[in-house]
Amino acid sequence: MGLLTGLLTLPLAPVRGVVWVAERVAEAAEQTFYDPAPVEEELKALERDLLAGRIDEAAFEEREEELLDRLDEIRLFWASRGG
Repeated sequence: MGLLTGLLTLPLAPVRGVVWVAERVAEAAEQTFYDPAPVEEELKALERDLLAGRIDEAAFEEREEELLDRLDEIRLFWASRGG
């Protein structure tokens, strides 16, 4: 960026800063939303509940299917991002 361009776009610096911060917040939210660890932990807890008799087989299967679908969604997201 040249000196003249820098001087002319100086009033836009706060806007660029806000955009940068918003992008970082969005990235952090995305990382959290598409983190498979909490879903995997919930699957483990669900199995413990089944084995301990706190839930029945039907409830287990229904929730397990939801969680596995969520893991598929997460894996597709990361595959589409190349990660």
